[in-house]
Amino acid sequence: MSAAKPRVARGFRLQWEEVQGCHVLLYPEGMVKLNRSAGEILTRCTGTATVAEIVADLETAFGASNLQGDVDSFLDMARQQRWVDAA
Repeated sequence: MSAAKPRVARGFRLQWEEVQGCHVLLYPEGMVKLNRSAGEILTRCTGTATVAEIVADLETAFGASNLQGDVDSFLDMARQQRWVDAA
């Protein structure tokens, strides 16, 4: 899975919602309010970066380590919800 290049799926739009103070995922039937971690991961899901590159970027940006499992778990859930697909 580390070589996959996830992107926000067609039919969804990720944006920062100032009023909510968070990223949201918009789709025709509604909106999903994302927590900070989910927003940070999805903003990096552009279809150009691999999962491994996304993890490395997050670890650098937040001075963290061992985020691979958390990112994989979130992306698995996001795929099940059809929020993301692989480029």
